[in-house]
Amino acid sequence: MGALDGWFQLRARGTDVGTEVRAGLTTFMVMAYIIFVNPIILGYIGVPGLEGKGLPFGPTLTVTCLTAGVLSIAMGLVTNYPFALAPGMGLNAVVAFELVAGRGLTWPQAMTIVFLEGVVITLLVLTRFREAMLEAVPLGLKRAISVGIGLFIAFIGFFTAGFVVKPAAGPLPVGLAPLQGLPIAVFLVGFLLTAWLMARRVRGALLLGIVLTTVLAIVLNGVLAGWKGFATPGAAQLPAALVQAPDFSTFGRLDFGVLARLGLLATILVTSSTRSGRSSASGARAAFSIATAGCPGPIACCWWTPSAPCWAAWPTAAATRPTSRARPA
Repeated sequence: MGALDGWFQLRARGTDVGTEVRAGLTTFMVMAYIIFVNPIILGYIGVPGLEGKGLPFGPTLTVTCLTAGVLSIAMGLVTNYPFALAPGMGLNAVVAFELVAGRGLTWPQAMTIVFLEGVVITLLVLTRFREAMLEAVPLGLKRAISVGIGLFIAFIGFFTAGFVVKPAAGPLPVGLAPLQGLPIAVFLVGFLLTAWLMARRVRGALLLGIVLTTVLAIVLNGVLAGWKGFATPGAAQLPAALVQAPDFSTFGRLDFGVLARLGLLATILVTSSTRSGRSSASGARAAFSIATAGCPGPIACCWWTPSAPCWAAWPTAAATRPTSRARPA
């Protein structure tokens, strides 16, 4: 423990190992949805007419976890900031439905656009031009971006739980579902339980709510639905194995033929629009991306100050007093 305190200066920041572990687990649990949602979006799972045409679930899950793990560890060890990084929501939908389904690019060509965007972001970070761009964005707009991203994630949750569906016909893009089925029941119980725990100011309310809801979903799925109550692959099921080799079958598959397919000007415009949206869905990406423009602090949505409360998982005391080794983006 002494080594951890010396490296991260926990005592000087008014925190301890136990607090940091609880905060880290909570942060992981509230972010872990991306492990499954990213492969679902990029794989067109549940999208009529596009099923089977997206990226395979296993390799996409692998690169999602690898990206989040490597960058989060680097953030802690190199900068000494208690922030977690992961592929962001938003651009994955742009890649899947705009670049591939809309423009007809192949997946290697679409991932090449993401790779080029990561290179541009890296150059902007190294030259500090990105910092200047973010400082030019008004705080109100940054908070509005956070709200928009939150609504997008909430909508995905409503769709996955079965509250809303895509109507077979009619002018509306979404409609109210029949409100029946196991996912809806689990969602309601989990939401009310977590809200009650937070209202009671229970420490680790989000973590407890997620864990208890997960256990409930697994039990009900096995007892009442024969392990078929959830459409998402692997959801609410006991794992077939505790340890399994990652699937790197799609790793490094780029196709710079996208330059000939779209043309140089169009490629530059697509890459720029992608860079201006969200952080990269998968593949190469910079540790600090334009996605943080949607956060009230200089790096991530878990930044905390007395005048700018946390917008995501609860941060630790370490977030309020960076060390001299820390370098804001």
